[in-house]
This record gives sequence, C-alpha cells and structure tokens, in this order.
Amino acid sequence: MAKRGKKYASARELVEGEKLYTPAEAVALVKKTAYAKFDETVELHLRLGVDPRHADQQVRGVANLPAGSGKAVRILVFAEGEGARLAQEAGADYVGVDEFVEKIQQDWYDFDVAIATPQVMGKIGRLGRFLGRRGLMPNPKAGTIVQPDDLPRVIQEARQGRVEFRVDRTSNLHIAIGKASFTEDQLMANLTSVMDTIERARPSGAKGQYVRKVVLTSTMGPGIKMDIAQTEALRPAA
Repeated sequence: MAKRGKKYASARELVEGEKLYTPAEAVALVKKTAYAKFDETVELHLRLGVDPRHADQQVRGVANLPAGSGKAVRILVFAEGEGARLAQEAGADYVGVDEFVEKIQQDWYDFDVAIATPQVMGKIGRLGRFLGRRGLMPNPKAGTIVQPDDLPRVIQEARQGRVEFRVDRTSNLHIAIGKASFTEDQLMANLTSVMDTIERARPSGAKGQYVRKVVLTSTMGPGIKMDIAQTEALRPAA
C-alpha cells in the first residue's frame, strides 16, 4: 500500500473513525479534507446489494447534475436534416454524421458526450468498437439516443452536467458529483439528484438491502462514511 503524506494524515484526522455522517455533514467535511493544489473531484462511492451477474440486477442510468459537473462539456450530435438544425441551434459543438464517422475511425475523440437520433443509427453502428470502450457510444439506456424534438433538452442537460453510472462487477458504483470548489449547496443539489436517480434505478431483481455502504471522498482526500438511511432518503425539492 502506498505511503500517505502529511497532508493526507492531517485531512484524515478530521474524519471520525467509524462515524456515519449525515449527507450535509459529509459534504461540508469533504470540502475541508480536499487538500490538493488542484480542484479535486468529489466522488460518491456506493456498495449495492445486487448481483450484477444477473440481467435483472443491473443498475445503470444517467443523473442530471443541477449545479453542473465543474468542467466544460464538448457535445457531438449525430443527426441529419431537421435534427441537425435543432442540434446546431441548441449549441452542440459538432453536428453531422458521415464526416464524424470517418474522423472517429481515424482516432478523433475531441468530445465528451455523443448524442444521436434513431434515424442515423444505421450509419454510426460501426462505431461501437471505437466509442464503446470509451463509454461514448450513444445508447438509449444512457438517454443519448433521442428523437430530434428532444435534442435541445438533452443537449442542455449535457451542457449543464449529467453523469452516467453503471454498477461494476463487484457491485459498486463510482460517481463524480462535482468539484471541491463547489459550494455546499451545489454539492448537496448534485448529491440529491444522483441518489434520487439511483433509488429509482433499483432493479426488480434486487432483494433485501439495496444500498449497503455510502462513502463520499475527494480525489486525494480520505473517505467519509455516510448514514445510509439519510442518504437514501434524499429527494429533490418539488
């Protein structure tokens, strides 16, 4: 195990052993324990009571981040005709089909989100082996294959901030919910949105306790254990 530095040790001293913090307490503490010179990412880690080997226990979805992700998002939209016009008007960075299919096949990846309309999926299906391994392939479960009329909304959400999550083979979720420079209110808004989405994504095959452990941390900081019941109860204001 890598040896921790003095700054980490000082940050670790701020976290009380096995205490389970409320969401608000954890958010306040994660800001205090982010000690790096760069703006650390705040990450949410969950252990779920599911077995991802079974199809009916997969946990996957996309959560909006009301306070943003803290980084600029470059958006590519695969669309033609009316869809292309709507995407351009909505502010997508790149819009088109054939030229971008060719560029991606030549290892061009200067974008963070790829969105497509169903009408052009036949043309971009071949990009699965290029975009799939990077998590960039448009997918209906990720909300990135949409009808042309929905493009302005999805582009706006992507620009504002949205995060895709998927349970890994060890039944864990790892989700970035913002930056240490965010205010506590901003981090709470993002945390609430993410937890609400995860709760709604509970699979039909999940039995017993759904969320078994919740930890909030920053890129370099120590983990902060959170009270499961209070974290699961988070819901956006109506």
